[in-house]
Amino acid sequence: MTRGALAAIKGAMTGTEGATQRPEARRSWTEILFTRKMLTCIFLGFSSGMPLYVLISLVPAWLRSNHVDLATIGLFALIGLPYTWKFVWSPLMDRFKLPFLGRRRGWAILTQLGLLLSIGVLGQFNPSTSLQTIVAIVFIVALFGASQDIVVDAYRRELLADDELGTGTSIFVNAYRISGLVPGSVALILADYQPWTVVFWVTALFMLVGIVTTLTIKEVSDDALAPHTLRQAVIDPFVEFFSRDGVIAGLAILAFLFLYKLGDNMATALATPFYIDMGYSLSEIGSVAKVAGLWASIAGGVLGGILMLKLSINRALWLFGFVQLFTILPFVWLSQAGHTLTGLFLVVSAEYLGVGLGAIGLTAFMARETSKAFTATQFALFTSFIAIPRTVANASTGFIVEAVGWTQFFIVCVIVAIPGMLLLLKVAPWTEKKPDEVEEIEGRERLEEAENSSCR
Repeated sequence: MTRGALAAIKGAMTGTEGATQRPEARRSWTEILFTRKMLTCIFLGFSSGMPLYVLISLVPAWLRSNHVDLATIGLFALIGLPYTWKFVWSPLMDRFKLPFLGRRRGWAILTQLGLLLSIGVLGQFNPSTSLQTIVAIVFIVALFGASQDIVVDAYRRELLADDELGTGTSIFVNAYRISGLVPGSVALILADYQPWTVVFWVTALFMLVGIVTTLTIKEVSDDALAPHTLRQAVIDPFVEFFSRDGVIAGLAILAFLFLYKLGDNMATALATPFYIDMGYSLSEIGSVAKVAGLWASIAGGVLGGILMLKLSINRALWLFGFVQLFTILPFVWLSQAGHTLTGLFLVVSAEYLGVGLGAIGLTAFMARETSKAFTATQFALFTSFIAIPRTVANASTGFIVEAVGWTQFFIVCVIVAIPGMLLLLKVAPWTEKKPDEVEEIEGRERLEEAENSSCR
């Protein structure tokens, strides 16, 4: 490994909680919450969520209102693949620095301006006659949106101290969700009164929130830690990750990312078909189940952020994980209870409260495990990796339900959630390293540094 890579790894280790930083007294919640950093998380979260909700809410409504068939609209989901494969080009955003605003802010302003223009121009085309052009522009929106996620996630990790990760992540994720009200609600209401050209430009102008934020915040990326060659940008993030605590520890973290929400993802993958099979009408599903899921997931995110003002990330993962696991069990009862709107509301609310809590804890954990030397690449890889369980769940749950029925299926979901909890013993133990253990690690690293220097 190159000298630059070694230096990057040394510096990056200081960004991992409990690794080389000497524990400090825990700050009060007011010192963490009421800061410019948290305000930055609100506005960047809003900006980051906007393009995704344009793709999943506004574009399908626009296409359907112009009589595009459902099969074609369904295929538009494939255009969102950049969100899954963003780790492929994330090393370029770690390696190359644009000649303005700094490493993170430069890329952020470029993607945000691209989003403003590409979202706005969509409404200039008629889906009935220009579908191929629309496909190309929608892909560009997805590409810019995924790229904005890469750089914003990296900026947030570099901005927040370890004890701010939980709260900052909660604020960011909830702002991300709230942004969905613009393309998913405001824009659709506006479409009843204005042409689609106006609707898309009004929606696009909300990207000014991110643009103004990017222009006013300070750059936080450390050029001394950044990779200086493509090899360092592409290869060294993986070398650093697996050499940090060893290959076994690295594989354990990846297994944990895969398994922590697998049971949760399976339980919600076929939620709407389950409600229909239980005899609920579409109106009841829309007015009860969907509303319960929305408010509870947001409440879970808010509650998670509040709790993490007092809890470490490790302990939050334990507590939130148990909530995730045990809130699957009421679905076993619901599958046998028959038609009960009260029961439906309570069970769905509990489940999505667990969904919200688990998402906050897992995202904070990913941020903590990301090296500050390779923030964009590692965080993009982690977020892409946790998307795999959703794909597995969506692909496999139908076969399981047909084989065993709904009641046994939810029991299977509970069982599947257990391995992820057991991995917490390895990757996030309840009792974290003590000061003397930290000193021992520091001493070992100084010894390794001296040995490496003597070999140069």
